[in-house]
Amino acid sequence: MLKEERQQKIVQILNTEHKVIASDLSKRLNVSEDTIRRDLKDLDIQGLVKRVHSGALRIGPPVEDFSTRQNVSSDLKTKLALKALDYIKDNMVILIDGGTTNLYLVKQLPLTLKATIITNSPPIAMALSNHNSVEVIMIGGTLFKESMVNLGIDTVETLNTMRSDLYIMGVYNIDPYIGISVPSLTEALVKRKMISISTEVLGMVTSNKLNTISNHIVCPSNQLTYLVTEHVHPEITGLYANQGIIVTE
Repeated sequence: MLKEERQQKIVQILNTEHKVIASDLSKRLNVSEDTIRRDLKDLDIQGLVKRVHSGALRIGPPVEDFSTRQNVSSDLKTKLALKALDYIKDNMVILIDGGTTNLYLVKQLPLTLKATIITNSPPIAMALSNHNSVEVIMIGGTLFKESMVNLGIDTVETLNTMRSDLYIMGVYNIDPYIGISVPSLTEALVKRKMISISTEVLGMVTSNKLNTISNHIVCPSNQLTYLVTEHVHPEITGLYANQGIIVTE
């Protein structure tokens, strides 16, 4: 098997199984572990996989600006949002950060909802303008335009004075072993603070983000209380359920 064919096969296996181990690949492809490690290094440089100590993980979907993502997979995001509504009750204090799926959730909230919603996302704050029984608390900071959220020391300092019943976290990437990760260090720090001030944490995750990794770790995946996702192979959701996360498909 030529090098290019072997590397293509590795990517195919990774897309199917979500994770590959170098020692296992060497047996399956009948080459040395050193050859596999060189292949994984090449694929990592090309941005096709994310190398880890024992092998490689899938890279999540490319990070695009908020306005582009807003119109991608709208039907699926609406379905996830409708499932997540079961966890939202009257008189809760809810913390919601950025993310297009989170925006879809806010748009599905009943106009009769009575709650306090804290957010660092201007689009989410604007979407709540017609909810007369929702008190909206907007957290300031420096606007990170790619994700349309306020970030920075001002954001963290404000969060230090708050508590929430439920944090609805926008999830870029999640892996049961590596944890929840994001491309931006500043956003990782803000999300970590949001988790620390919340009783429960909910994440709505499309299947292309499951078992993927990015550059900056937010927290272990078991910091999620609820994982709302698509119907995927039971082996995948089982990895999260075994950590005590309540999984809704």
